[in-house]
Amino acid sequence: MSSTVLGLVRASHPEPTIAVTAVAGLLAQGVGHSWPGVSAVVGTVLASQLATGWANDALDAGRDTAVGRTDKPVAAGTVRRRTVAVAAAVAATATPLLALTTNPAAALWATVGLLSALLYDWPLKSSPVSVLPYAVSFGALPAFVVLALPGAPDPPAWLVVAAALLGAGAHFANVLPDLVDDARTGVRGLPHRLGPAGSRVAAAGLLLAATVALVAGPPGPPSWLGWSAVAAAVVVPPLGWYGGRAGTRVGGRPVAAFRAVMVVALIDVVLLVASGRVV
Repeated sequence: MSSTVLGLVRASHPEPTIAVTAVAGLLAQGVGHSWPGVSAVVGTVLASQLATGWANDALDAGRDTAVGRTDKPVAAGTVRRRTVAVAAAVAATATPLLALTTNPAAALWATVGLLSALLYDWPLKSSPVSVLPYAVSFGALPAFVVLALPGAPDPPAWLVVAAALLGAGAHFANVLPDLVDDARTGVRGLPHRLGPAGSRVAAAGLLLAATVALVAGPPGPPSWLGWSAVAAAVVVPPLGWYGGRAGTRVGGRPVAAFRAVMVVALIDVVLLVASGRVV
C-alpha cells in the first residue's frame, strides 16, 4: 500500500467511518433489505462518511499542523492536502449517485445527511449550534435506510429521534479529547462553551435518552435485552472518557470517548435487529 493510499485511509477517520457504515448495514438488514439493497445502503453511507472525514482533514490541515497533530496524515506530511480535498469531492459526488440506485426519496435523505455533515466541517464546527449537524445527519441515516426499502412505510419517528439523540451525544463525546487543542486554534463549538464537565453530562444524558427511545419506542413491552442496553448506556460512556485518560491514545490524544459512543450505538442496533423491532 503506497504512502498516499495509507494517508487517505487514515485521513478518512477510519474508526467512526467503519462503525457508522456497519450500523447502517445492520439496520438495512433489520428492516428487510435484500443483499443488493444492503450493498446500496452500505456503499452510500461509506461514501458519505469518506467525504465527511476527508473534507474535515482538508479543512483542518492548518489547525492540525499548528497544534502538532502527528496522527493527522496531512499535518504529518503523509498525504497532500489537495489530494485529500479531491478525494472528498469525489466521495461527496458519489454519495447521491449511489443513493439514487434505491429511490429518489431515500436519496434525498442521504444527501441531507451528507450536506449537514459537511456544514459541520465548515462553518458550524465553531458555532453555538455545532451539535445540530450531528443530530441532523444521524437522524437522516435511519430515514435513508428505511425509505430505501421498496414499498417501505415512512420511518418511525422514534427511530429518527433516537438516532438524532445518539448523534448529538456522539458530538459531545467526540470533541472531549480535542478541547485543549481546539481552544488554541479558536474553535468554540457548543462543547467548548460548556466545558469538559458539561460536555460529559450532555453526552451521557443524550446517549441514555437515545437508548431509552430505541428500547421504549417500538410496539410492545421492552425486553430484558433492551433494559440491558439501557444499563450499557449508563455504564459504558463514563468508562470510555474517564478510562481513556490513561488508555489508548493516538497522537497524544485519548480516543476512548468516541469508541464508547460507538459501542453503545452498536449494542442498540444489534438488539433492535435481533428482536425484530426496527419497523
